[in-house]
Amino acid sequence: MAPTRLTSKSVGVNENLNGIMSRGITTRSKQLATLKTYKDSLKAPNKRKADSPVKDTTAKRAAFGDITNAFNKACVNTDKDKAMVAKKVTVESKMLPILKNIKPQTTTLNGKASKTKQLQKAATNAIETVQKHFAKDPPKQIATRAQNGILKNMIRRSMGKENQSTASSNSAKSARSDVSGEPSLYTTALENIPNEATKEGYKVISEKLDKVNLDDSHRSLDEQTNCKLPDGVVDFDKENWNDPLQVSRYAMDIFNYLKSREPHFLIDDYLQRMKGISSWMRALLVDWMVEVQESFELNHETLYLAVKLVDLYLTKSSRTQPEKDHLNKEELQLLGASALFIAAKFDERIPPLVDDFLYICDGAYSLSQLLKMEISILRIIDFDLGIPLSYRFLRRFARCARVSMPTLTLARFVLEQCLLEYGLLGLPDSKMAAAALYIALRMKSLGGWTPTLRYYTGYTLKEILPVVLAQNATLHKKPKSAISTVRNKYSHTIFFEVAKIPLVEDSVLSDVS
Repeated sequence: MAPTRLTSKSVGVNENLNGIMSRGITTRSKQLATLKTYKDSLKAPNKRKADSPVKDTTAKRAAFGDITNAFNKACVNTDKDKAMVAKKVTVESKMLPILKNIKPQTTTLNGKASKTKQLQKAATNAIETVQKHFAKDPPKQIATRAQNGILKNMIRRSMGKENQSTASSNSAKSARSDVSGEPSLYTTALENIPNEATKEGYKVISEKLDKVNLDDSHRSLDEQTNCKLPDGVVDFDKENWNDPLQVSRYAMDIFNYLKSREPHFLIDDYLQRMKGISSWMRALLVDWMVEVQESFELNHETLYLAVKLVDLYLTKSSRTQPEKDHLNKEELQLLGASALFIAAKFDERIPPLVDDFLYICDGAYSLSQLLKMEISILRIIDFDLGIPLSYRFLRRFARCARVSMPTLTLARFVLEQCLLEYGLLGLPDSKMAAAALYIALRMKSLGGWTPTLRYYTGYTLKEILPVVLAQNATLHKKPKSAISTVRNKYSHTIFFEVAKIPLVEDSVLSDVS
């Protein structure tokens, strides 16, 4: 017999088994037997604890999947199994079977019939009553509405002309009501036998349909809308009228709708209500967000939406929340990362993972903090992400004016540089886009504010001139090394080095001629 020894903490055994084995001295045979019992218990399904739906995935991905209701195969298979089991349970409707009379045995107690005999006699009487009812008035087969309508009319068509008039009246009644006498919900084609008045109505409708031009959808913009453009305006949408991908039929309506929504996303001077956050801190944050957008190669719409989410959150939260709950400077970068996370999921085809946004914050925040801030942003803005963006307006205006890509890139540089300026937050995005395009045209010496731009933007030069001068003042500010990401970005050859183009004075921009 092997000598006994004190057992040490075994590897690969759960805490419950360790507790059992660490209570005292045990033999090797007992330990092996206990280990075998534990292994057998692992094979058996545990009904008290459900398997984790993310046990085969990494910890970070699992937490992200739980929060965002990610698709899980294990859960789906379980639901399918339950559905299969549920499908096996069916209910069949059968007629009441004819049973033989029940002849219970007579048992007496002290000369009186027992309760069992009385119950059996009552059951026999009930069954006999039901059988007599079915024998007297057997159940009729319920005909469907299709059988009452189409099938009867098919039989009626094979009958003679004398019986056809009588059958027509009966069919009309059956079409208007069910077997139960309730009015029918529809009339079949064969039941609808028109009279002379109805035939005249059909004839009038047929004549009107003959006059309809089926090629009406291929008419030009002027023929379709009967709208004559002002003199000197180039019809940009007319060239792409028949291209469904350009949605030229709805382009003007879409951007007019976006302009009408701008008052719902106004940003005020929220820094007056907040302590500890300055316009310089906001500029540093936006500069960092531009760097993240370049590092992840995100769309420009994602950047503009994220910056808008930051300003909207600070505006609305500082209004509704008490001062003690306002965002502090330590959470400002967390707000920017969460806004980029939301904007990427809204606009990108393949957005970065949540771990990527935690990485770019250099481990300053945890996963729960990022997700909590994401939820807070969406609640504050009421989950309304359809925000009008200046970048979308700029692309529309540039296409209508048929400007080249270097000119559009220069206008994008002007607009992106203005993202850092806190004083321009209260201006409408459509007006900001129109002003940036006008500055780019003047810097490239490509003319001024044309009738085409006036028509598609909806602004005159007099209306956008104050915004133009404010943007030009932002461009003339001395560059600072701490917020130089936008300037360095547009100094690259990929962006045609538009940041190196000489600036213009206010007098040139104010010249109407």
